[in-house]
Amino acid sequence: MSKIVVITTGGTIACTTGSDGALIPTVSGEALVQPLVSRFPGVSIETRELTRLDSSNMTFADIDDIVVSVHDALQDPEVSGVVVTHGTDSMEETAIALDCFHTDSRPVVLTGAQRPFDHPESDGAENLLQAMIIASDPLARDMGVLVVFAHAVIPARGCVKWHTTDTLAFATNGPEEPTRPEPMLPHPLANIRVDIIPAFPGATRDLVDAALAGGAQGLVVEGMGAGNVGREVAIALGEAMDRGIPVVISTRVPRGDVHGSYGGTGGGATLAAKGAIGSTYHRAGQARVLLAVAIATGAHPATLF
Repeated sequence: MSKIVVITTGGTIACTTGSDGALIPTVSGEALVQPLVSRFPGVSIETRELTRLDSSNMTFADIDDIVVSVHDALQDPEVSGVVVTHGTDSMEETAIALDCFHTDSRPVVLTGAQRPFDHPESDGAENLLQAMIIASDPLARDMGVLVVFAHAVIPARGCVKWHTTDTLAFATNGPEEPTRPEPMLPHPLANIRVDIIPAFPGATRDLVDAALAGGAQGLVVEGMGAGNVGREVAIALGEAMDRGIPVVISTRVPRGDVHGSYGGTGGGATLAAKGAIGSTYHRAGQARVLLAVAIATGAHPATLF
């Protein structure tokens, strides 16, 4: 008998509507999973409720707990795969953190919902069913961590939430089969601080200075175009790199890779020459996690991108 472990963490899939109309994660993991058990004859389904969070409240400490829980589930040789239910707001961050530390061939699948549990057309049960099917499929081995949503199967690397309400919530900015760096043993991220700095026309250096004064150990810049910033921000980033602070350049543009083509003070080529690392196809949220993993493990950030 094979086994699927479902780890629940809250999110819209576990939300019901309060008297004030606001969504609150109230549904237990068992209530999410039990209606689907009969769809998997001959398979043992184990549910582990980890927390009930709106994923916009997810911290690195919470991600650490999920990583530990997934690795603990995979200690059982009978487990064929693990499913994690998660809020959509930060699912892409947790997915890539899990992928960095996923040293096993068995699939780990994240899913959730855009409509709450008590919605007449809730998408949560169908998404969870599909995630459990993929987690139990031998063909999903050696694919790393996956996001399964609205029948789409998306690798963690490059995954991005592309729509606030559409049931097809996620897309990928990466290749269909992205190259995964060599996964590492888990390292805690809870004490790592990486800030995201937005670039925009006329931006001053204040946000960079404030992040460093607040204790940021690394910076991710959500640049313009293919990875460019204005003059003041560029000067502040150069000073940060002179101090040994790693800087990763992403972009606010929805599609395409980051590449350093432009010169000038804030051009991508100039920043790269100073030591800034391009995020390739990863957008700022995932770039922040990758940089945090690099800092936590002592790996050179470029090796994770």
